[in-house]
Amino acid sequence: MLPWLLLGLGSFSNLVQGETPNPWFGAIGLFVFNSLYIGVVFRAFHPRARNSPATWWSLAGMAVMTFGLGGTYGGSWLLFFPLFGLACGTVLRGRHLALVGAPLTVTVAVVAALHDGWGAVTIAYGTAISMLVTAAILALSETVVELRDTRQELARSAVEEERLRFSRDLHDLLGHTLSVIVVKSEAARRLAPRDMDAALEQITDIESVGRQALTEIREAVTGYRDSSLTTELDRARSALTAAGIEPVVRQSGPPLGPRTEALLGWVVREAVTNAVRHSGAARCEITVDGAPEQVRLVITDDGRGVRSGPADGSDGGAGDGAGDRLGDGTGGGRTGGRGTGGRGTGGRGTGLRGLTERLAAAGGSLDAGPAARGGFRVTAVLPVDPTADAPTGAPSSLTEAERPA
Repeated sequence: MLPWLLLGLGSFSNLVQGETPNPWFGAIGLFVFNSLYIGVVFRAFHPRARNSPATWWSLAGMAVMTFGLGGTYGGSWLLFFPLFGLACGTVLRGRHLALVGAPLTVTVAVVAALHDGWGAVTIAYGTAISMLVTAAILALSETVVELRDTRQELARSAVEEERLRFSRDLHDLLGHTLSVIVVKSEAARRLAPRDMDAALEQITDIESVGRQALTEIREAVTGYRDSSLTTELDRARSALTAAGIEPVVRQSGPPLGPRTEALLGWVVREAVTNAVRHSGAARCEITVDGAPEQVRLVITDDGRGVRSGPADGSDGGAGDGAGDRLGDGTGGGRTGGRGTGGRGTGGRGTGLRGLTERLAAAGGSLDAGPAARGGFRVTAVLPVDPTADAPTGAPSSLTEAERPA
């Protein structure tokens, strides 16, 4: 933008050669105009400075100098009008450009016609085109910068979302699997002295669970893992039975689509993991109630609810952490170890919080807390979307029937 100031060399030459009346007025006007032009141009490339009152006052001062010099002297001084158009183009955008551009062009044409006759067309055209082209080029440049920044922000958001998804998957996968392995290992240890065959059966189950966990982790890493509700119900019965909890599963309604099965499968996995680790329950009921509009999953146990467990480690876990039925289940299990006990009273942790976010994103909801008759209840509700969640399986043959392990 600065090289265009060379348009004022003709006026400067007139001053030097003494061809300009009142040269002091022309010299001061030329200095003030150039100073304001440089200031406006530099401020125009900073959005906050461009829209500041100082910039608008600078434009107003330039307008006074331009019309004062051009209207007084004419000739080469009329070239300050296109320069003023360039300065306006660096600052004005959208509606302001239209409101200023049209009146300015007409006024310039009138003033130039008084001095240069038909030559005023060239001055008026130069003023309008310099203003419009400058504004268009700078607006396009700003748009490109904004698009680049937006693309980078979207890339960062995608990375954060993928990290969140991966952390949720690993939590749900490893939390459940390790709980099953710990429970079955304890069962094998207790059975080994008196019933080696039963202990070997538990060890076989541990091997199977471990192999399945490896497969699921590989699938989670590649982003293709979908948890099946039927598979999770089978695993839940196995885990609950190994922990000494009687599982009761009821399922009714039409077949579920892949999205609904995947989300409800995560809920079953998390709720059963917490029940195995922290509940001390004797019975756990899992009810899936499907309807044309929505499907409802309720998991209830008769354990300790949300009361804190004993502090002496008598009901602590295999680790040292504090359990939390409302949290992510990082505490201990039902027996052994030294921990602060079972269901703490803290807020939601990684597990249920992550599931709440997943269901909310799908238009559903998740509630977890004490059951009416004691124990703990997890309730998940999901709407049925036929367009995004086409059913993939046949109706269960165990509809409305209790399915003990």
